[in-house]
Amino acid sequence: MDRKALFFDIDGTLLSEITHKVPESAAHALEKARKKGHLVFINSGRTFCLTREFLNLVETDGCLCGCGTYIEAEGKALYHHQISLERCNRIKQDIVAYGLDGVLEGWESCCMQKQVSRIPAAEKLRKGVARSGILTEHGWENDSYVFDKFCVMADERSDKTGFFNSMKPDIQVIDRGNDFYECVPKGHSKATAIKMVLDHYGIALENAYVFGDSTNDLPMFEYARHTVLMGKHDKELEAYAEFTTRTVEEDGIAYAMKILGLIED
Repeated sequence: MDRKALFFDIDGTLLSEITHKVPESAAHALEKARKKGHLVFINSGRTFCLTREFLNLVETDGCLCGCGTYIEAEGKALYHHQISLERCNRIKQDIVAYGLDGVLEGWESCCMQKQVSRIPAAEKLRKGVARSGILTEHGWENDSYVFDKFCVMADERSDKTGFFNSMKPDIQVIDRGNDFYECVPKGHSKATAIKMVLDHYGIALENAYVFGDSTNDLPMFEYARHTVLMGKHDKELEAYAEFTTRTVEEDGIAYAMKILGLIED
């Protein structure tokens, strides 16, 4: 049997956005796959600091974080890209100048503005990041903080067109819906991360399986040949799905892995 490499998104794929838990069936399915000799990786838009706690819930062979900006296999970093300090500082200025708000996502911490945001989604996110213990003490105005990627939120007072144009040279903006945008250095994606891992282990692309549900999963769905779409998903992925499974809460991961012959009952 050829060794397979399995790549899983976190939110809405392994982790329920309703219960905020990983179904036991999913955790057991990943364990069975590894015992069978397959490699299991997290492939998330979250940077490493936002992934660290989740990695205690499932056993994996590594994590691909921040849409391909950080790649770790068997506890060793294979790759890490950070936005240059000069560009980081300009990005912060542009977020403010164009009337948006957001979170700057680094490898070991996240940075947000300290004052209460006028954008409810940003304020909710700020409180959540603070509760997680990974919100840096550095203020937004600190000119020494570097980050891997970032997310922004907008409202009716934001100049989104102006901001998007300022990002065009080197930042890919992913529309996640509801005026929430994920911003990733160009040349990085969940697909580039998969390629690096496959090359590292000498695994053919036809032996890679990806599992996802949202728009930042699109690059890996376009790239891989075996694509599993969760029952609840963004419609942009449907054209690239080889198999559509059940929802997270309906044990969609375990169901798909059994149907595709990656594990046995």
